[in-house]
Amino acid sequence: MPTMTIKYRACNLCEAICGLEIELEGNVVKSIRGDAKDPFSKGHICPKATALADMNADPNRLRTPVRRTATGWESISWQEAFTEVASKLEAIKSRDGANAIAFFIGNPAVHNAGTLLSMPNLIRAVGSRNRFSATSVDQLPQQVMSGLMLGNPNLLPVPDITRTKYWLILGANPLESNGSLMTAPDVKNHLKNIQARGGKVVVIDPRKTETAKAASEHFFIKPASDAFLLLAMIHTLFSENLVKMGKLEGFTDGIEELRQAVRPFSPERVAAKIGISSDEIKRLTREFSSSDSAVAYGRIGLSIQKFGAVCQWLVYALNMLTGNFDRAGGMMFPAPAFETVRSKGDWAFGRTTTRVRGLPEANGEFPVAALAEEILTEGQDQVRAFVITCGNPVLSTPNGKNLETALESLEFMVAIDPYITETTRHAHIILPPAMGLETEHYDVTFLSLSIQNSAKYSQVTVPKAEDAMFDWEIIGELSKRLGGEAAKNPAEMIDAGLKRGRYQLSLEQLRENPHGIHLGELTEQCPERIQNPEKRIRLAPSLVLNDLERLENDLEQPQAEFVLIGRRELRSNNSWMHHVGRLNRDQPRCTALMHPDDASSLGAKSGSSLRISSRVGLITIPLETSADMARGVVSIPHGYGHAMRDDVQPHAKGVSINDLTDDLELDVSGNAALNGIAVQIALA
Repeated sequence: MPTMTIKYRACNLCEAICGLEIELEGNVVKSIRGDAKDPFSKGHICPKATALADMNADPNRLRTPVRRTATGWESISWQEAFTEVASKLEAIKSRDGANAIAFFIGNPAVHNAGTLLSMPNLIRAVGSRNRFSATSVDQLPQQVMSGLMLGNPNLLPVPDITRTKYWLILGANPLESNGSLMTAPDVKNHLKNIQARGGKVVVIDPRKTETAKAASEHFFIKPASDAFLLLAMIHTLFSENLVKMGKLEGFTDGIEELRQAVRPFSPERVAAKIGISSDEIKRLTREFSSSDSAVAYGRIGLSIQKFGAVCQWLVYALNMLTGNFDRAGGMMFPAPAFETVRSKGDWAFGRTTTRVRGLPEANGEFPVAALAEEILTEGQDQVRAFVITCGNPVLSTPNGKNLETALESLEFMVAIDPYITETTRHAHIILPPAMGLETEHYDVTFLSLSIQNSAKYSQVTVPKAEDAMFDWEIIGELSKRLGGEAAKNPAEMIDAGLKRGRYQLSLEQLRENPHGIHLGELTEQCPERIQNPEKRIRLAPSLVLNDLERLENDLEQPQAEFVLIGRRELRSNNSWMHHVGRLNRDQPRCTALMHPDDASSLGAKSGSSLRISSRVGLITIPLETSADMARGVVSIPHGYGHAMRDDVQPHAKGVSINDLTDDLELDVSGNAALNGIAVQIALA
């Protein structure tokens, strides 16, 4: 009879990295619970964690390489797959140059140390400048502002919500996302604790989200007007002499430039654009500035709009001008055991641009909104081959139908992925890696974004099949065959990084502490932590100062009758997990959420079918009415539109919001503007 055992690891499905206690009978998972002994998550998990076993045992996972043929997919050996992939890529590179090969790295890569640490070797081996990722449909504006203001795009401060007295949340729904660019298990309990200690939580959002319902106060705001609100708040700080930077004043440049920049944006002038009265804007500002500690947190709703960089700049500035930057209860820097931030001199934005539209490079990548045109437009360096891992950009990037057309035209495409998806179905070869419970893991990224310092290493829970390969082995083999470095076990790199880190830990120590090690609260680190060569904060980058003219022009533009925003869901992860039965048993969640009065004006009611169109496409979707929505706004969740998998739950297939979002609508950083898109709506 198989032996019953208990193993511990971190859940790597989302950023909260909750500790898990997994009960096994032999190699079969019997139960997954929260690890009460994890010093960080303390037993908290969300519904997704319980589905890890379903994903691991999924009979529809690819277990061996497959090749697309005229009659369908055929299994091939690893040796045959590697030989064909390497020869095809080498031939295209030899004929058309390295830039004819493009790379895309999706969001799950940062949840997997193997991919994260090995993929740079493969990219170097090919030598292409055409690199794209999910960054430019997510957090790129914040990374660009960290680069320009703090000297490194990976130097991302987080809200110290364990000690704050006032949490201002803009464009974020951490109860559903489990935190985002903020590793914070059990946000619901943190919200309660802030209020229990006499503090306040304020949410600004076009929808009364799950987080807003648990907050002290919620304000509806017109989509894509957040920059005007933040400008008006900073205007109030200066006009009412509420600026109190404290120690930051000694190492911050650009205060006067910022003062002059916000002068045209008084609360009275912008209130109508925002949908919040000037009196309320001033009250919010006074409350924030007078609190014992406060932190403003602006997340994806701020980044994926046409003024994303300006928004993230102003969030940083609001925290800095009130002395709530690098201060307990404010915005602080984690001190991870494995350091991901290393100074490389003076960081620059837009060192090169894309071939077709001239869009700027950031941190070695181009905006993914340019990917389709780089494939479809003929000429020197036209993309003819594509390497993709950890992504489904047909569903997750703007104007997905156009990207699908582009992928169909490729000479060669290889995907490192365990599934045939709406994107990977266009690959010529798919290389499926071992995944989930079969892998070792250290959260390189999210332990660097944690609201408390900790370290944890996840060992293999269930062994992979004998002939299966880990992602780093697949990537390493391709790299070696293309003239690059051979595979290197990421455990060796993690161990070396831990040993030279600030706590001088080792993998051996972490293996001896399977629940993880708590390394303390966040501490003040400035000015030493600033990565600009002069160790000073640059408060007024020219990129965003120059973008204020575009913002000024937008102030006079009327809002469309209906505008589109996204929606985050607790039980799914972007474009995946919709096949897991235990997460998709209830009613359909891919609906168009609208205010009842808007529905009535269309002659529609809950359950009606709506036709929603934009410049790039049209979808038909069921309506769901809710007074939680602002008037004139329609919300559709991201990541749906499944057409490839029979095992996706019928009511979870849905439609793709990115058949409506526009690849020509961008922020100055190059990030896609997926929120605030004008749409036309009619009863189907």
